[in-house]
Amino acid sequence: MTKGQIESKISEAISRFEIEQMGRGPEKIRTTIMQDLILIRLQGFLSNSEKNLAQNREGIDLIKKVRTALFENARESLEAAVRSVIDVNVISTYSDVSTKTGEKIIVIIADSDIEEKLTR
Repeated sequence: MTKGQIESKISEAISRFEIEQMGRGPEKIRTTIMQDLILIRLQGFLSNSEKNLAQNREGIDLIKKVRTALFENARESLEAAVRSVIDVNVISTYSDVSTKTGEKIIVIIADSDIEEKLTR
């Protein structure tokens, strides 16, 4: 598979993960592989209820806490979804949500340079 095909398949796997584990999928998703990093940007991530809740500081804090807890509980499933596409050992996974833009960023760090593996 090419780098673009792998990025597309990771996007599909993460979108399925979001639907199954988080309750809804993003409107748009893009994955970029850079050396040992897999960067996934999800847009249109927040529900209408969350958008309304994000109108004040308490609501923003609540959304972030809940989304972080949900993500942490399902982290192994997310990493397995990535490994189902590309054979990598995941060192760590990070995630953050922007209540301002309705975006979510997931960063996965692999134990080796993925781009280098693809060129072999």
